Amino acid sequence: MERIVKGTLYVGSLALFIYYLVVEGIADIIGFFTLGTVEGNAWLGIEGDNSVIMMLKGILAFIIIILYTSFLVVNVKRDVTDIRNGVKPIGLRASISRYVDKKFYVVALAIPVIGVCIFNVLPIIFMILIAFTNYGGEIVPPKLVDWVGLENFKKILVLGELKDTFFKILGWNIVWAILSTLCSYFGGLGLALLLNKKCVKGKTFWRSFPILAYALPGFITLLAFKFMFSYGGPINYYITAAGGKAIGFLDVDAGIKAKIIGLCVNTWISVPSSMLLATGILSNMNTELYEAASIDGATRWKQFTKITLPFVVFSTTPVLITSFVGNFNNFGIFYFLRGGLYCDGYFLASDTDLLINWLYNMSIDNNYYAIGAAISLVIFVITSVISLTTYVRSAAFKKEDTFR
Repeated sequence: MERIVKGTLYVGSLALFIYYLVVEGIADIIGFFTLGTVEGNAWLGIEGDNSVIMMLKGILAFIIIILYTSFLVVNVKRDVTDIRNGVKPIGLRASISRYVDKKFYVVALAIPVIGVCIFNVLPIIFMILIAFTNYGGEIVPPKLVDWVGLENFKKILVLGELKDTFFKILGWNIVWAILSTLCSYFGGLGLALLLNKKCVKGKTFWRSFPILAYALPGFITLLAFKFMFSYGGPINYYITAAGGKAIGFLDVDAGIKAKIIGLCVNTWISVPSSMLLATGILSNMNTELYEAASIDGATRWKQFTKITLPFVVFSTTPVLITSFVGNFNNFGIFYFLRGGLYCDGYFLASDTDLLINWLYNMSIDNNYYAIGAAISLVIFVITSVISLTTYVRSAAFKKEDTFR
């Protein structure tokens, strides 16, 4: 009897699934590919199709189909396997007992997984697909959006003003990510080594200053630095008081000055976390290695390059990669320091903007949503390739047992 009830539930769920497909699902899938056929017109009272909503509903339909099919295949396959092995399929009560006991993790994770699919996976897929449409600019609902394939990527990588701006920003973005990561990493390591020396008195007192700088919200620090380097800020006040001329540190034509200021500010914000990380790692160092190296005549620099640095880099390689990706996508630094400035020779960007800032300018401020989505995909590809390549080639991956 229990097996009959279980089979009835299977048939009932399948009937509901078919009902969904007939009433809504198939239309949503068709709409996903067409993105609408009737353009709205408020003057004529034509409501029309909303291409963006149709795309979202189509993605949701695919997710529902995949989840339900996976659920059905797993359960039916298990019952078919039991029958082939000469074992009677378990009944409804036994199935419930299994999911309450051994398979309880499936029940516990079902709602989070569904939530992740709706609130995380769906927006990510939507953002990716937007890159292959002409959505943005004048093409927004009620106008119909169309699929354009790789056209947006061609605009960024091959054609005209967008291409020039993209490669200028990309070059600066890579330089920025490398320099800012190295400055914050080695700045924190240097402070940790300095405060780790036995001759330093009041270590807790000196460590508190970087920690206080780290505890302060980043955007407040950025706004404070923006004021300091403004025309009415204290730096220009002392320059003019000394008889000099006020300097536009963050003006449109600031050039390299603004980049250096951004690098210094980012280092100021990032060094404390690197220092705390390095301090914890240095506390686990084997001091006997240094004693043996000293007996062998190794200088302090040699001890640092051959003992300290390899151990610290080995232990922090994943953090170093994460720091690089974070700096590559560091939106706040130049947004708060120079947000809203556009330079000559750049399309809706300044010479200090990173790709993430350009993406924001294109999509949020100027409605070039498709171009912005394409830029975000390019950012993802670049950071993924660099991160995976660096990690696979690092000692932390190749020589996992070296420092154990």
